[in-house]
Amino acid sequence: MLPAGPRDGTDTNRGGGDKMAFGFRRRAARLGMVLCAAAAAALPLGAAAQDKVTPEFIRAASAKVDGKTIEANERSTRDWPTYGLDYAETRFSRLKQIDSGNVGKLGLVWSYDLESNRGVEATPVVIDGIMYVTASWSIVHAIDTRTGKRLWVFDPKVDRAYGFKGCCDVVNRGVAVWKGRVFVASYDGRLFALDAATGNKVWEQDTIIDRKMSYTITGAPRVYKGKVIIGNGGAEYGVRGYITAYDAMSGEQKWRWFTVPGDPAKPYEDISMARAAQTWDPSSKYWQFGGGGTAWDTMTFDPELNLMYVGTGNGSPWARAKRSPAGGDNLYLASIVALDPDTGRYVWHYQETPGDNWDFTSAQPMILADIKIDGKPRKVILHAPKNGFFFVIDRTDGKFVSAKNFVEVNWASGYDASGRPIETPIARVVDRPREITPTPFGARNWHPMSFNPQTGLAYMPVQNVPWNMADNKEWSFNTHRPGEPHSNLGWNTPMFGNLEPPKSKPFGRLVAWDPVAQQARWTAELVGPWNGGTLTTAGNLVFQGTADGRFVAYDARDGKKM
Repeated sequence: MLPAGPRDGTDTNRGGGDKMAFGFRRRAARLGMVLCAAAAAALPLGAAAQDKVTPEFIRAASAKVDGKTIEANERSTRDWPTYGLDYAETRFSRLKQIDSGNVGKLGLVWSYDLESNRGVEATPVVIDGIMYVTASWSIVHAIDTRTGKRLWVFDPKVDRAYGFKGCCDVVNRGVAVWKGRVFVASYDGRLFALDAATGNKVWEQDTIIDRKMSYTITGAPRVYKGKVIIGNGGAEYGVRGYITAYDAMSGEQKWRWFTVPGDPAKPYEDISMARAAQTWDPSSKYWQFGGGGTAWDTMTFDPELNLMYVGTGNGSPWARAKRSPAGGDNLYLASIVALDPDTGRYVWHYQETPGDNWDFTSAQPMILADIKIDGKPRKVILHAPKNGFFFVIDRTDGKFVSAKNFVEVNWASGYDASGRPIETPIARVVDRPREITPTPFGARNWHPMSFNPQTGLAYMPVQNVPWNMADNKEWSFNTHRPGEPHSNLGWNTPMFGNLEPPKSKPFGRLVAWDPVAQQARWTAELVGPWNGGTLTTAGNLVFQGTADGRFVAYDARDGKKM
């Protein structure tokens, strides 16, 4: 929940014969850039290749993208048709022409200026060599990956004065493509459908339910079964989280599911909200400051089970003593929730951090995988959220399988057999400053991890950013309190930050995690926190962009730097 660090290191690739290209991003000192690297002599860029890219070619290529082609692409990963590569968001490329034997020959082929000196956090989507990538302020660029040539740019023209309403820079994590259209959500909460060949607007919808509140969107939309699905951010500011589905062709709203309950004096939207309300203390009038739970990033989809999964955010305000004085789990904060993508109907949930009190969002990217546990195949969700534990959850019914901390943790000693955290005495201290680890910056943040079925390992950037907190007993909604993080900008934590110097040390590392044994197989220490996400390949490689501006390849099996 802080200004973004270096850009995500995962990216797109395209293979043919012995050809393979990796695009990757870093945060340059002054300019947002897209960089393309390829093996020496692997990309002949002749006139024929350049001439091929016409609006008609782009329209035909993008028109083929639907659920069937996304699922079929999983077998070859020739394209990168959806955020995270596939519906399971594994970020595992089956292309293996580049491996430990030739990865050292990668070199710069072209660079593309995104014309921004603000945060860039997007994962591009690539269809038949056409890359769609977003820069800051939700500006979409269409690029020919064969040449690095700009094809078109779409600017939603977000009012620059709107920037103060977001916690963590005016970033955008990417687009979705479906049947000839590119979908992007703007920072100020509008959802656009664009013609993939020209960038011209096809339709626009305002997704925000209350323009008086500080809602923003920084996440990438997903398209499941012809519906464009988007969440939002703003829990620090006092909003009520929800996700909405729109018809991809018409823009018509199809359903909306709220992540936390609303005013109990009004009818609840569905039975899931009525159940959630039983876990909140109404004496605080929590609905006046939203409750939080914003779904600002992660979503995945299992076509076989016909279930989509969404990770929800932190409480609003952070301090449960103010949000729900009598306690309670405060559903569905910091949870993974399964929904029916056709109707938005709640199916099940697993709450990773009951009664969140530390900004422990569960919005960090998740992965769907099929693994063997105790010798039996299980359909699971792999998730490593802010709170420092790596979770394995059965995705058919939401049942807890296992959880193990992947960094030092002091708020809980572990999880019991039912899947509830075993909190330590420091977890709920409110009368003095305390340094909870992980901190609100998270043991993991938005930077995606990847999963390689060949090695059985998940590759994730982890970190520590030291910080301590103390409750503000005098807090009231939307008042400025010197010393409270960003309260002069509208934040409602209500906590003070770093009243005492933190004692923990900052770090950043890449961890290869075995989700069956629940332990690290290897780690790579990095210069500091805020390193980029990962891409893993059938060539037994892991790629990552780092905080100090490097693009690094490791052997996926043992972590040897290539």
